[in-house]
Amino acid sequence: MQSRERSILAVTCFGHFMSHFNMLMFPPLVLPLAARLGLDLGQTLELSFWMYLLFGISALPWGLLTDRVGAKPMMMLYFLGAGLCALGASLTVDSPGLLSLFLAGIGLFAGIYHPAGLGLVARGVKRLSLGMAYNGIFGNLGLAAAPIITGFINWLWGPAAAYLLLGLLNLGGLALMTFSKVEEPPRAQGEADRSTAGLVGPFLILLVAMMLGGLAYRGATVTIPPYLELKTPELLAWFRSFLPGSLSGNLMATGIMSAVFLVGALGQYLGGRVGDRFDPRWGYFAFHAISLPAVFAMAHLSDLPLVVATAVYLFFLLGMQPMENTLVARLSPPAFRHTAYGTKFVLTFGVGSLSVKLAGWLQQGWGFGSVFTVLGFVTLALVLTILFLISRTSRPAR
Repeated sequence: MQSRERSILAVTCFGHFMSHFNMLMFPPLVLPLAARLGLDLGQTLELSFWMYLLFGISALPWGLLTDRVGAKPMMMLYFLGAGLCALGASLTVDSPGLLSLFLAGIGLFAGIYHPAGLGLVARGVKRLSLGMAYNGIFGNLGLAAAPIITGFINWLWGPAAAYLLLGLLNLGGLALMTFSKVEEPPRAQGEADRSTAGLVGPFLILLVAMMLGGLAYRGATVTIPPYLELKTPELLAWFRSFLPGSLSGNLMATGIMSAVFLVGALGQYLGGRVGDRFDPRWGYFAFHAISLPAVFAMAHLSDLPLVVATAVYLFFLLGMQPMENTLVARLSPPAFRHTAYGTKFVLTFGVGSLSVKLAGWLQQGWGFGSVFTVLGFVTLALVLTILFLISRTSRPAR
């Protein structure tokens, strides 16, 4: 890669790391916050609803704005806004209303990253699937780091300290953007329709697929940490027999979740290689199809078998993302690349945030296992939608 491409990936990879770190700090704190605030699990989960909703639905206006003003100033706004809101959350962990408000602010500003950062990668990196894979790996490292770091900080000092750390990390990103020498590629003007003629229909089908994927992703990532904590008692007892001192169930579950997300990072790399070498449409289909049995199995398993099924599910659920992002770039107009990614994330994270409400409702009515049965049927609908997309398109030009 050229030095310009490496500079772009340096800032966008850290931005992607922090984007997911911002969103995945809350799930490991669900049980500690429920005990601290005197709420049940469903009520505590719903404190994050506006955060996840704004993270998604703000992506389109952020994408439109990025196409006008450029990615670098928008990335700086992302780090500044998310950092200040995280500091606010650290001061209000004992007030459900104010905590929910500052969480919503984190989601609002973190929503800048995907249209700004992925659009910058799509415009500035030649080997697109591979660039998306590297970017995706750092997103997965954020997913992996958030549970274990949050669990450890909560174990030592509580939820307020976790959000204090989050604020400082985001403000560190602002410092990185201030001193980085990112050269933005010139934004395309007037060439939107030539390379995407006749692909409006396929792009709409892809949006439906990504919306279903967003429901699966958000539902899984919000519920897996507390689900692992509740469903792995024998594994916890085994760990305690080898490790000195008192190991909390929350810390063990967050450690397992981090390990599972590291497995997902390998999936991102494999997905990028598959998308770079083969037709990304069929790779996109295959990864989701392979994840289908694993998510159904998660509804009925516990302890080590549950951990294995979770690792398989997230390996393929996360591994498909470089191919999905490549398809967005190839089925959308170059002049509106940031807007295209904004549209994607309105559906994946905006509509996907509804799964937070759904998970709370299902947990209260039928238990946590029912969440994964429903996510299995969502994945089945997604696989069928991808087949329909393949039938309506030819192999995208490289």
